[in-house]
Amino acid sequence: MNTRDRILDAAADVMRTRGFARATTKEIARAAGYSEPMIYKHFANKSRLFLAVLHERLEAFGPLAAELTRAPGERPPRDWLVATAGAAIAFYLESFPMSASMFADPDLLAAHRADMADAGAGPHRPVTAVAAYLQAEQDRGRISAAADCSAAADLLIGACFQYAFLCCFAGRQPTQGEIDTQAASAVGTLLAGIGNAAMEEGAAISEGAAD
Repeated sequence: MNTRDRILDAAADVMRTRGFARATTKEIARAAGYSEPMIYKHFANKSRLFLAVLHERLEAFGPLAAELTRAPGERPPRDWLVATAGAAIAFYLESFPMSASMFADPDLLAAHRADMADAGAGPHRPVTAVAAYLQAEQDRGRISAAADCSAAADLLIGACFQYAFLCCFAGRQPTQGEIDTQAASAVGTLLAGIGNAAMEEGAAISEGAAD
């Protein structure tokens, strides 16, 4: 394992137990077995280290969300959206304990917000990716023409966020089965309102025939 990976693993462990605001680079360096200056050889500051932890050490939500914008139409919307919702829930379950503490420190939050903007990251990205995917599927006729794709994305990701928040607040870690059930339920409810059921069913039949 290289130095950067060891630092990321240590940072993830420390931030899970201490939270982002209370975790210090000195403490992370000690956990990784390095001196504190070694962290700054790989990361500009603690916020950039935190972003790397989110993208490289938590559930693979970012890559899946990015894939949504590249592959509309390859399989029924329900499948893509359930996978995305499940990944979103898992991501929020892991990231809440790390990030919650920074909201108590306005200066720290402002600095982190600026770093995220510089890196082209931010909590809006999942919603934007889902909205773009829904728009592409709407153009294909698999989402109702009357649907507001941005609002639908807000509803889905918001439901994932709320479920994860309530689990964290209750100190409960749901099983993978519970996460899968919640994701499927949220997507099913959403598509009941915005989906073009006939088109989605036809796509599923075609895909089955191709197999």
